[in-house]
Amino acid sequence: MNTLQSVYAQRRAELARRLGPNGIAILPTAPEQQRNRDSDFLFRHDSYFYYLSGFTEPQAWLIVRGDGRSTLFCQPKDLEREIWDGLRLGPQAAPQALGVDEAFSTTELDAKLPALLDGCDAVWYPFATHKGLETRVDGWLGSLRARVRYGTLVPEQTRDLCGVLDEMRLIKDTHEQDVMRRAARISAQAHVRAMRLCAQRLRDALEVREYHLDAELLHEFRRHGSQYPAYGSIVAAGANACVLHYRADAGLVRNGELVLIDAGCELDGYASDITRTFPANGTFTGPQRTLYELVLASQEAAVAATRPGARFTDPHDATVRVLAQGMLDVGLLDRNTVGTVDDVIAKRSYFQFYMHRTGHWLGMDVHDCGAYTEPSEIGQVSTRKDALTGVDIKDRPARILRPGMVLTIEPGLYVRPAPGVPEAFHNIGIRIEDDAIVTDTGCELISRDVPVTVAEIEALMRA
Repeated sequence: MNTLQSVYAQRRAELARRLGPNGIAILPTAPEQQRNRDSDFLFRHDSYFYYLSGFTEPQAWLIVRGDGRSTLFCQPKDLEREIWDGLRLGPQAAPQALGVDEAFSTTELDAKLPALLDGCDAVWYPFATHKGLETRVDGWLGSLRARVRYGTLVPEQTRDLCGVLDEMRLIKDTHEQDVMRRAARISAQAHVRAMRLCAQRLRDALEVREYHLDAELLHEFRRHGSQYPAYGSIVAAGANACVLHYRADAGLVRNGELVLIDAGCELDGYASDITRTFPANGTFTGPQRTLYELVLASQEAAVAATRPGARFTDPHDATVRVLAQGMLDVGLLDRNTVGTVDDVIAKRSYFQFYMHRTGHWLGMDVHDCGAYTEPSEIGQVSTRKDALTGVDIKDRPARILRPGMVLTIEPGLYVRPAPGVPEAFHNIGIRIEDDAIVTDTGCELISRDVPVTVAEIEALMRA
């Protein structure tokens, strides 16, 4: 068994241990999705399935039993279809290639599943993630139940597999961390490429549109072996940066405006997620610099708060305090109206300019799985009234950060024209996002191969 096979085998063994000796887990990969008429979207495997198998072909199923044995169902070899769609691994080669104990064709799935379920006490599968899966499991259990007079034993419980796998995936092993560092380096190089091109085209009096910069990102991703973007890239020029989930379109990039790029590649199943905001011509104006340095200071506070033993919410709280004070200092908020920084935080007055959280888990999915509440303290619930909506919110203790967790740190400011808002700041949208691995002593920012300070960005764009 090679090193990579061993990684997946160890994960399957750990899952088997958590299932218990008589448990069984059923896990399909993602379905193929039709794009239009006779064309499908580019296939991307199910993250849970890939985490346990490393297998990227469609129409596959993985069965893991509590005794540690694993069974793969995959597409059979078919020379005619392989001419059109590419080579298939096939059941005969799968055990040696993937390290599973046995493999069969998907055509045998319905015939073999009842026998695999016989004698198990609980069947685990991901709830509410695969349309029709629950019905198929019910069918297999029904056919087993029809033979109880012949001595079959039907599982008495169905359990959600997501919770178990979420906890396993939340802590990234050394293999995962290495892949994510590589993905972040590729994405950082893509950001650098887009920033340089933007300034150069403007210097050469050439038109720059958002799709020009998006093309540079995609080129750099693929040039270094990334299989896909991790998500739809955000390339937002000028006022478009105040739209949080804006998609790269045909917007004109104008001299003197800012450009916000939120983009990351996916490499070998793992996402990166980086945001940089930069002046289109390479030089910040005074108001742009003022707000940018405020956002950067808030990110630095969040980075300092990201360490083992801290809570997941600590970086957000650190960000909000810096941003709230900055909003008062630069005049985005009127102290005579909103009060002190503590008042701004308590009343969420900052929400006009900063309306999202400061981070999320990152891994195989760009918004990766994993609970944001601490499992050992989930019974501790308090209720508070939201200052903006008046709705009662139940608070539970936030997750305690531990080494190996990976999260984003992404504060921002989004200033839309409004009464009382200084005109110099109108239509400025800024976000700075980096990817952080929690370490034994703090955190490692794995996405800093792209500049982040004002001086670094201006120097890069002059080059």
